[in-house]
Amino acid sequence: MSSTTPVYHYFELGRLGRGEVLYLFLKDAGIEIKEVRYPYDDSWAENSKKLQQRGITRPGKLPALEYQGTVLTQHIPILRFFARDLGRYDGETNAEKFVVDAVSDIYIDWRSQWVANLTEKSEKYRNEVSPGYYKLLGQYYEDRAGPYLLGDKVTYADFAVYQSIDNDERTGTLPPLPKSLITFRGVFEQRPNIAAYIRENLQT
Repeated sequence: MSSTTPVYHYFELGRLGRGEVLYLFLKDAGIEIKEVRYPYDDSWAENSKKLQQRGITRPGKLPALEYQGTVLTQHIPILRFFARDLGRYDGETNAEKFVVDAVSDIYIDWRSQWVANLTEKSEKYRNEVSPGYYKLLGQYYEDRAGPYLLGDKVTYADFAVYQSIDNDERTGTLPPLPKSLITFRGVFEQRPNIAAYIRENLQT
């Protein structure tokens, strides 16, 4: 591992932290990283201040990624950064880029509500927010032949969508999925680096 290896700062959240969207993306892209994980407990307030003082995270939140002399924060903007940097994982036309950005923004809205209900899921989240979110996503995935959002090419938004499915399943709040998302999930989990990761962490 070279001195230029990206340094990935994230919470140690056990099963909920293992499949974080950015981590899966970097795995899929074959980008080697050094992980620095922090307990999400009473020590986080102090660790947050230290990271802010070091310039690792301005908002005092994670994830944060040190990459080629730049500090990147907030996982969707980081995914967009790498999609542009790598020249893949995004739409090719302006219309395709719009779809990818739109779905990733829908994910951001879902994520804020999922986090707010992480300790104890409300009935509104379980019966309205989560089902409505996947119904909307299903419509986007049905627009093309699939299995991915843009058809046969994976984008950064697909990683976010997959992570939301995994998170809701782990917290017992995943509703029945539209057929398009069931197909997407099955194909996504067969991507070589993703499949290897899942096998390695099957029991954790």
